[in-house]
Amino acid sequence: MIVRMGLLNKKPDWSLQDFHRYWSATHGPIAAKLPGLRGYMQHHVVDSLQRGISFKRGPEHLDGISELAFDDTTSMQAAFASEVAPQLVADEAKFLGRLRIVSVDRREVIAPDQSKRLVKRMSLLRRRADVDLATFEREWRVEHARLVKQMPGVHGYCQNLVVERQVIKGTPCDYDQLPVDGIVELWFTDTDELDRAFASPAGLATMQHATTFIDEITTFMVKSFVVT
Repeated sequence: MIVRMGLLNKKPDWSLQDFHRYWSATHGPIAAKLPGLRGYMQHHVVDSLQRGISFKRGPEHLDGISELAFDDTTSMQAAFASEVAPQLVADEAKFLGRLRIVSVDRREVIAPDQSKRLVKRMSLLRRRADVDLATFEREWRVEHARLVKQMPGVHGYCQNLVVERQVIKGTPCDYDQLPVDGIVELWFTDTDELDRAFASPAGLATMQHATTFIDEITTFMVKSFVVT
């Protein structure tokens, strides 16, 4: 499974409400027609506060994050070479001010509890300048995952390791043009529980470990919608 995530910004003259409405009602059904699409979610940003942590924040400001899943890279490439792709591009020009794309290798560390009504925080990670990609991946996916699993109140945790980047849609770019190493998904019952989780001894230990390999953590509270 390969997941393609879009980092979305609305046009400046659009309200956030109109942006989210158009993305859901008009653009979503077009993207859902992509051949080979195994899943499509929209994550609407509702809060850009650095909730739960006092970690250094990056410059990113997002209005939404899209998530499209395919069986493999070949299926994904075929989808965006299909007859649906030009329709997507034309529609994106109507409401998006900026779109960057990352392909990620997703790992579900704690499956979100579907029986509960949960809130979700997504975060962009940038590794420290003195940490190479292999070290970042090892620290994040092994030791950091172990620590997060010990935090109270975490009802879901996914790690999305970035494996490809596009600043111009369809054209891979280098790391310096889009310096995001990973995207975190965390679920809690509410924001109070989020705060308590990171203030706990396990949460403090988790964030202390983060300082050894992460430079920036940029967080967003999102409302997620399953399109297909």
